[in-house]
This record gives sequence, structure tokens and C-alpha cells, in this order.
Amino acid sequence: MTKGRKTNLQERIEIVQYTIANDRDYRGAAEKYSVSYQQVYSWVRKYEKSGEQGLQDRRGKTLESKQQLTEEEKLQLRIKELKHRNQYLEAENGLLKKLKEIERGMGLRD
Repeated sequence: MTKGRKTNLQERIEIVQYTIANDRDYRGAAEKYSVSYQQVYSWVRKYEKSGEQGLQDRRGKTLESKQQLTEEEKLQLRIKELKHRNQYLEAENGLLKKLKEIERGMGLRD
């Protein structure tokens, strides 16, 4: 098994194009370019789904991308966060109610 190595966008594009041109020979591409089989497979799937944009390294870009959101997108994101928080609190509340019900049933009281 080949250990992965760092690659740039151009190398990833070349590897993906080689793999597709050679009937999806993931193993051959992994050996030729000294990268892992899993990485080649992942790159090909991303390329097919999103094109060259899918092969860009997006690690560490979340804060930067949040700053570029429009006001509407920021509000939508906040709504999503609040919905998630609400679901969590409802589940917690339900658990506490069940616990009190069980305690009452066993004769345990505060």
C-alpha cells in the first residue's frame, strides 16, 4: 500500500484525468503517482461531481467562507444552528420528564 503524499491542484487534475483515460485504473494511477488508492478514488468521485473545483483543498477555509456569506445566507445558517439547538433542548427536556416519571413510579421523590 502506497502512503499518500502532498499534491497540488494541477497534480490532482492530472492524476484524475490519467485514471479516467485508463478505464478507471485506480491502482495503476496510485502506483504511478505515488499516492494512495483511496485518495485517487476520492479525487475521481469529486471530479465527476464538481469538476476541477471539487479537487481544491478547502481545509482551513471555513472562517474565510463564512465571512464571504451574504446577509441572507448568514441568517439561514443561524436559523439552522437554532433549529439544531432547539432539537437538542427538546430531547433533553423529554429525558428529564421521563426520569421524573420513573422516579415517581419507583416511589423516589425530590
